[in-house]
Amino acid sequence: SFILIADVQALTTNFDQPERLAQDVRQVASDYLAVGIDPEVATIVVQSMVPEIAELTVFYSMLVTVNTLRHNPTIKTEAAQRGYTDLTYGFLGYPVSQAADITVVKAELVPVGEDQLPHIELCRKIVRRFNELYPGPRGPVFPEPQALLGEVPVLVGIDGKHKMSKSLGNAIFLIDDPETVAQKVMKMYTDPTRIRATDPGHVEGNPVFIYHDLFNKNKDEVEELKERYRAGRVGDVEVKKRLIRALNEFLEPIRERRAYYMAKPGLIDEILMAGTRRAREIARETLAEVREAMKINYFPVPVA
Repeated sequence: SFILIADVQALTTNFDQPERLAQDVRQVASDYLAVGIDPEVATIVVQSMVPEIAELTVFYSMLVTVNTLRHNPTIKTEAAQRGYTDLTYGFLGYPVSQAADITVVKAELVPVGEDQLPHIELCRKIVRRFNELYPGPRGPVFPEPQALLGEVPVLVGIDGKHKMSKSLGNAIFLIDDPETVAQKVMKMYTDPTRIRATDPGHVEGNPVFIYHDLFNKNKDEVEELKERYRAGRVGDVEVKKRLIRALNEFLEPIRERRAYYMAKPGLIDEILMAGTRRAREIARETLAEVREAMKINYFPVPVA
């Protein structure tokens, strides 16, 4: 399996501060390692260090119309959330780059959130179009990838409105210390129809209870809180305090592992370089097949 750190895609919203990416890449890598991803099992790859992805993106861009990208529901939603009115080519076209990310290693199963399903469908259409136009001498070059949805297709942010996202400022981060987690949880959206703690409340669609269901290991406590909340026998403050405890219990071992890796930047770099080298080997083979299928492999041996 391959796990991509999409630093090029990050430029769609950070193009004016590219110097931040070096630190961000290592932080994302440390997050992956902290949550238990084993680099001996999963290959962690830095997107910008695999130039074959950019090359494949260019080829794919010939197969997708601008109108298709403009009508992509995920692009429309993200642009509206960020207040974008004049979209850059990079932002509008990043789903095409995602298709290259996926297919350059011939991935067949892609874990995604529900909001990313339109991108997977676009990737499948690109693959079908490519295979139709350029049948390889040994059969189709690319398999059609399938989406793999988790138990929670989209995790709502602490604002209760949008999916959790760093760029929207509604996220709880793996690096947040206990005090920061507490501050964020205490600001969380709950039931807007509930004025007093003695009013019956709704737990369905309530972000605090969504988080309890996901992160509180004490399921008996969660059910007891739900029952009391519905009956108006517990206030938001107590429910949030218990969520703070549950989240910090969940995050503490992750924080410890993350601190271990962040104290070893050389180890992180070794893992990233090894994973990226492996991905490049596969990507080179893929692009050789692509050029052969497209009949643009002009010379008998590579120029470089």
